[in-house]
Parts: sequence; structure tokens; C-alpha cells
Amino acid sequence: MQNVSPFHIAIPVHNLDECRNFYREILNCEEGRSSDHWVDFNLFGHQLVIHYKPKTETDSLHYNPVDGHDVPVPHYGVVLPWDIFWSFAEELKNKKVRFKIEPYIRFKGLAGEQATMFFLDPAGNALEFKAFKDLSQLFAK
Repeated sequence: MQNVSPFHIAIPVHNLDECRNFYREILNCEEGRSSDHWVDFNLFGHQLVIHYKPKTETDSLHYNPVDGHDVPVPHYGVVLPWDIFWSFAEELKNKKVRFKIEPYIRFKGLAGEQATMFFLDPAGNALEFKAFKDLSQLFAK
């Protein structure tokens, strides 16, 4: 695998203060630059920006069946080292995060076997964090 560069993602949130607290206090993201309408965060070395956008009636997630679970779409997240994934999952449980899909092993015994978990931020954005014991399986077919 080539060296991975940090990605940048900007997501809409309808309550900037509530989401700022979630990313800073629950996910332990270091806060960077900000204004009255957006906040930068360091999400495991990647640049996440939350932008204020008023909530609308059409703001909703779609779900696709994957491995016996309903996976929220769209979603984003980070592939973490195996041990960090499990300690992060435990930390989220201790902070009473409500999972859409509890941490578990997906595709067990198959190509692409991975640990994964899904949860929502306060604005309803879906996050997935995952890990591979063998990172070479990231794109395995």
C-alpha cells in the first residue's frame, strides 16, 4: 500500500455547539480553526470540518443490508489499528454512545475480515470506524 495522505471531509450539522462538543469530548478530536459557522477537527490525523446547515425535512439516512446488518448510507470514518479500534470502542461504550451497529467482526473468515462499528453524531451523520488484523485485506476481493 502506498503512503496514505490525510483526507479532508466537510459535513453538515444543524447544531454547531452540540456537534463541536461531541467531536471534541466524545471522540477526543483536537479542535483547530473555527468561525461562527464551521469548526475544524483532527480526526485521527485527518481533517474533519463541521459546517452549520439548518435541518430540513429531507435530512435522513438510507440503509443497505450488509452481513446481516442495516448499514447507514452515507457514512464516513477511519480505519484504525486493531488494538486502537477495540480500546476506542470500549471508550465509546463507557461514554454511553448509542451504536447503530455494535462493534463486531464482519466477513469473519472471508477476504476483507474486519472489525467495524457504526454510530451517529448529534446531527445524524453516520460514522463507521473499522480495523483489520491484516491491513493488506483492506481492498481484498
